[in-house]
Amino acid sequence: MSSFDFYVSPVPEEIWGVPMAGNTRFSWDYDNGRDQLLNLYQKGKDKQWDARSRIDWGLEVDPDDVAGLPEEFNPLSGSRIWDRMNRKERTAFTRHQGSWLFSQFLHGEQGALNVSARIVASAPDMDSKFYAATQTMDEARHVELFSRFLREKSGMYYPVNQDLAKLLAESLEDSRWDLPYLGMQVLIEGLALAAFGLFRDLSTNPLVKQLLAYVMQDEARHVAFGRLALKDHYSRLTSRERAEREEFVVEGCYLLRDRFKGTEVYEQLGLPLDVCMDHVENSEMYKLYQSLLFSRVVPCVKDIGLWGDRVRSAYSKMGILDNARGNLASLMKQDEDIAEAEDQVRHERELAARRQEVDEAIALGEEAPGSE
Repeated sequence: MSSFDFYVSPVPEEIWGVPMAGNTRFSWDYDNGRDQLLNLYQKGKDKQWDARSRIDWGLEVDPDDVAGLPEEFNPLSGSRIWDRMNRKERTAFTRHQGSWLFSQFLHGEQGALNVSARIVASAPDMDSKFYAATQTMDEARHVELFSRFLREKSGMYYPVNQDLAKLLAESLEDSRWDLPYLGMQVLIEGLALAAFGLFRDLSTNPLVKQLLAYVMQDEARHVAFGRLALKDHYSRLTSRERAEREEFVVEGCYLLRDRFKGTEVYEQLGLPLDVCMDHVENSEMYKLYQSLLFSRVVPCVKDIGLWGDRVRSAYSKMGILDNARGNLASLMKQDEDIAEAEDQVRHERELAARRQEVDEAIALGEEAPGSE
């Protein structure tokens, strides 16, 4: 079966063509490079892994509640619409909500795959090209595993969210070499990393926690790459050039905020969109959710020097300005530790399964005729 057989609604274009502008840049300096970027490149090589063998795909997932989130995290929890739903309607909503979420993860990773390949071509420095090449492999792996998760565990795809699609297109269409970095490495990857962390920590499903922990181990490096590659460049911008990048950041953050409202689910299920959005946007849970989603983006934007009045004002209106105090290095270390802990849990699970197989074989041998 084709992926198109799993979509809840027709995909407008089987192939979405985004025109790209700008130069492919060659560098003849093969020996010099920034130590931090070259160290990140080495780490990117050392941390490659296989989604088929590292993830325990045999773990069960309930397709009606793929993430196994607490009910209070349901965006409609406490609304009159939710209270009036019967069990069948609630189950349908939860299933669609989970499939929509992981579909957007999937489409975002394909966006990252294409943008990182673009960065390999457009980056002016060899050290950036080196690291972006390892990221391209990471993103291919992420597309592979999210696609498999949706097909085998959910059985349902949603088309790409249009706010995400718009930001992807704007990141690719601009001829300036740093815009793909800014759009993908800082904004899209930064928000995705926070979303992955939120669902990794709240999910009660072992496979989801494992999958997101391993993806985050890669994504933390990707955000660090964007930060390192852009910080020096942005320190040399003119005030006009910096203002243009800050305008891009503000527009991009509003698109990212709207991306996770999930309007497609309400429309697909025939729910009153205006009533649902009114509840979602005014709920305390959504305000907290929105703030947490920008916990990686805001400190990175500040660190690379795009911290003018317009950016700070927009972040204040969005209620996310306090995230500027976040420590990206500490968060990245935490992501590494959680992924390694998941490896240990998986190893212990495999050892327990082998012990059980041995015990069962011994028991069968003892029961066999003539075994005394």
